[in-house]
Amino acid sequence: MPERAAQLLLALVFLTRVPLAHLLPARRLRLSGSAWAFPIVGAAVGGLAALPLLWSGPPLLMAVLSVALSVWLTGALHEDALADLADAAGGRDAESRLAIMRDSRIGSFGTMTLLLVTAARIASLSVLGPWHLIAASAGGRAGIVLAMARLAPARRNGLGRDAGRPGTRSVAAAGLIALLLLFPAGPAAWAALAAGLTASLLVMRRARIWLGGQTGDVLGATSVLTETAMLVAFATFGAR
Repeated sequence: MPERAAQLLLALVFLTRVPLAHLLPARRLRLSGSAWAFPIVGAAVGGLAALPLLWSGPPLLMAVLSVALSVWLTGALHEDALADLADAAGGRDAESRLAIMRDSRIGSFGTMTLLLVTAARIASLSVLGPWHLIAASAGGRAGIVLAMARLAPARRNGLGRDAGRPGTRSVAAAGLIALLLLFPAGPAAWAALAAGLTASLLVMRRARIWLGGQTGDVLGATSVLTETAMLVAFATFGAR
């Protein structure tokens, strides 16, 4: 299998629950080498999740179905990560916060954050079209690449360290792909770009203060919050 194809497949397996892991080559691939393809996978997830938005049913119901489809395709990976990071707010220091994030139980911070973020996604999608979701979904995955590149791992083991740090070319390629997918979404693209980048940087800043770096939960939370911020910006400045 060509190297680029293998990297794209690894990104698809990592970011979704599509059962294609058996197709991966026997040689070990570093996740950081697949970072350039993250926005492509995000766009694919967004495209499939946007199918209900093409139907003529009640907009709010179609938005709920769209979010549900997105969660099903990804196995709620990013939502789980967001809840864990939100619960870390109850920790006293980096060590206690990391321990909280490894606890499988969800607390009040995580519950309320999930409710509010999901509500914002549904409300936004009820007035948006498919390409808005495709662009935002790609942008959210580009946020993961940015966090991987800018933040050192917070733990000595775990996903944050095993993934590695993508190089400049991978970051640039991911950013370019995300931009190419963003601007067909219409005149609110600049607002969505600003909102998504702000969300990514704020999550990274909080992770640096709370944890001293990134973990898998930080990466997932960056994705869903970046995507949500972009959807809110699209809905505010460029709804159909």
